[in-house]
Amino acid sequence: MKKSRHEYKFQIDEKDIALIKARVGTVMQKDVHAKEQGFYQIRSIYFDDIADTCYYQNEAGTDPRAKYRIRIYNAQDTAIRLEKKVKQRGKTRKYTAPLTRNQADLLIAGKPLSMESQAFEAYPELLREFLVLMRIRHMQPKVMTVYDRIPYVDARGNVRVTLDRNISASTDFAHFFEKDLKKEPILPPGRHLLEVKYDEFLPAHIKAGLDLGHLRQITFSKYYLCRKRKKA
Repeated sequence: MKKSRHEYKFQIDEKDIALIKARVGTVMQKDVHAKEQGFYQIRSIYFDDIADTCYYQNEAGTDPRAKYRIRIYNAQDTAIRLEKKVKQRGKTRKYTAPLTRNQADLLIAGKPLSMESQAFEAYPELLREFLVLMRIRHMQPKVMTVYDRIPYVDARGNVRVTLDRNISASTDFAHFFEKDLKKEPILPPGRHLLEVKYDEFLPAHIKAGLDLGHLRQITFSKYYLCRKRKKA
């Protein structure tokens, strides 16, 4: 059984980001994938069915619920992942499967992969599940989320503290792997997102570093808010 994780979100501004970086940066390690620039860009294409089930379940707070997406980093095709994120009882679980560039291109175009028995059996379990959903629920790409992530990690408690800046929505799927694409911000200028994720516990020194005295936990779904923006 995949382990469930705590996940808390807070809307923050530029001053908060500077304070958190100064505090958390002294007690946590920067994720190695951030490299010299200190951040990486995340792009995720989310899929939904013809009834927009995932969208409306998110809006209603259905428990449990699941979302499916294809995710890449820095607009590169060196590490493409199909992901399923499950929300249940206030915690999250994430399942992943690698994709080739050709597989990703077909799925983004709304074209299912081969379902012939030999090919199907060779796919990872999550990909087989998703292909069945494409066939019976007509899952199609609906929206792309794009943002820059400043990530901190700590092995104790498997903690991740991430600062997500410039959160934007896009339906420019044809340029998913290109440096430039059409997108629009979903938050006012200077507003960003803090996410805190961990397994069983959040170490006291990290919790203290995040205590700015005014942060309030919020419900924030990038998928839902980006879909809502593109539906408007």
